[in-house]
Amino acid sequence: MNQIEIIDQCWSDRERLKDSQSIQTIQQVIADLDSGHIRIAEPGEEGQWTVNEWLKKAVLLYFLTQSMETHEVGIFEFHDKIPLKKDYKRRGVRVVPSAIARYGSYLAPGVILMPSYVNIGAYVDERTMVDTWATVGSCAQIGKDVHLSGGVGIGGVLEPPQASPVIIEDGAFIGSRCIVVEGAHIGKRAVLGAGVTITGSSKVIDVTGSEPVEYRGFVPANSVVIPGSIAKEFNAGTYQVPCALIIGQRKESTDLKTSLNEALRENNVTV
Repeated sequence: MNQIEIIDQCWSDRERLKDSQSIQTIQQVIADLDSGHIRIAEPGEEGQWTVNEWLKKAVLLYFLTQSMETHEVGIFEFHDKIPLKKDYKRRGVRVVPSAIARYGSYLAPGVILMPSYVNIGAYVDERTMVDTWATVGSCAQIGKDVHLSGGVGIGGVLEPPQASPVIIEDGAFIGSRCIVVEGAHIGKRAVLGAGVTITGSSKVIDVTGSEPVEYRGFVPANSVVIPGSIAKEFNAGTYQVPCALIIGQRKESTDLKTSLNEALRENNVTV
């Protein structure tokens, strides 16, 4: 049997977790996730992503096969089922003190971790900056040259196994204190201004044309986005609920900060 078949059988019949071959297979899968040889979700043609459901099952099964252990790092002590990543120098990753990445997450060469957290199953591609107190949740897929600013929360989507993880594509800039969760998808080179919240069901409204264009949980490539609100009817009356507004397009000739500032200035918006 191949790895996929073994994982699927263990998922259906937990008694198989007593078998040494099953445990070895699960451990090898997590090692391959840790090294980046495989990943939870993969990009395809026309911006479509494929979720490897069996790998999410493997992560969940890994928790069941691991025992709680004490891990000591200098003066710090941790008590958990999952060990920490190691060998950052060999991996070509810069890690500032207090940054933590769990074993089973992948960090590509050139990644910089300020004091931050990366969970198991996450994939962080080349030259991406994970800034201070930013968190990258389980199975999140972060592209190349991404900047996750201070305090950004990238949500984890481990269950159910078929659910899409959060995806941040190459070159995106996620502003300070943004929250991106529930399988939301941020396109290439998009710019999210400070404090934007996008869930899998959030309304993302393009207001750059004569008529609004609405997306759900998705920000198209090169979009410049700020927090907004929209009226919604409830039994008790009409209230404003959060949304995200696309107010411009990032230009190839300008950097992230200039793109955001230009879009804000053109729309008389300050954030």
